[in-house]
Parts: sequence; structure tokens; C-alpha cells
Amino acid sequence: MASPASTQRGTAALASHAGWADQRAAPDHPAGRAARSRVDGMSESVRVDVWIWSVRLVKTRSLAAAACRGGHVRVNGERVKPAHALKTGDEVRIRQEGRERVAVVKELIRKRVGAPVAADCYVDNSPPPPPREAVAPAGIRDRGAGRPTKRDRREMDRLRGLEASRRAAAAAEPRG
Repeated sequence: MASPASTQRGTAALASHAGWADQRAAPDHPAGRAARSRVDGMSESVRVDVWIWSVRLVKTRSLAAAACRGGHVRVNGERVKPAHALKTGDEVRIRQEGRERVAVVKELIRKRVGAPVAADCYVDNSPPPPPREAVAPAGIRDRGAGRPTKRDRREMDRLRGLEASRRAAAAAEPRG
């Protein structure tokens, strides 16, 4: 069992650290300063996959690297590899989940930081996401329903807006 003196010291230590999360989120806190790398000259740069993970545009670093390898990340209009050096002022475009995120680099960071600090490291120029009702359903079928019938396929094409294009293609086909 803990002695009363050690319990009091533990309580005092906890009381002195109350609100530690708020202090660490502050830009002048040592933890925040260590994660940020101030640009002092041309030598400072950060890998693009590390930066997009650090500012929380993607969930994991491996997803960031996979997005770069898949051609979903562009820096100043050009597709880049995960090790591409990023500088302040670069425009980063990330295509994810049918939406494009556009971020202009304000500050280079190497470590993942809290969301409020990460938001200060870039300017978000992303277009607003489309409204939910504007997105058409993709023709979801019940699991185990088997292959769609000709009627089901025509209904799915009509929902997707492909019916007119199929009619035009069928009309252009020579019969014989």
C-alpha cells in the first residue's frame, strides 16, 4: 500500500500537470517546436508522404505512401513519388474517396501533431464536398442475390444515367 507522503506527491504532480494537453497544443511549447521544422534556407525540406501524414490529410503514413505510388498525390501539378522533397509554398493535391483535397504548404513539419497545430501548417483550398443527396446510389445489390437479370441491369443503368449512352451505341451498331 502507498504511504500518505507518496500519495500526496503523486497528487501534487498530477495537479501541476493539469491542462497539459492544452499547453502541448500551444505553438511555443517544446513538444510543438520539436515537431515543427522552421525553414531557414534552402536546405530544409520534408518528404511529401511524411508531410501529408503529419498534417492529418491521411490517416497513416503507409496510406500516404500508397497514395503517392498510386498517382493520387500531385505537387504543383505533377505526380510525385513518396520521397519527393516538399518546400514551403508548394501546392499539394490529394485525390481520396472521390474528392480532391488542395493544400498549400505554410510550414514544414516532420512529426504528427494535434489537429489544431496541424491546421496551422497549411492553407486548405479544397472545393466543398458535393451534397449527399446529389450523389447517386451505385446500384447496391443484396449479398447473395446472384447475377443481375437483364431487367435489373437496365434499372441500374437508368439510375447511373447510362441508358441513353447504351441506346446510342446500339443504334450506331450495324445489324446483320
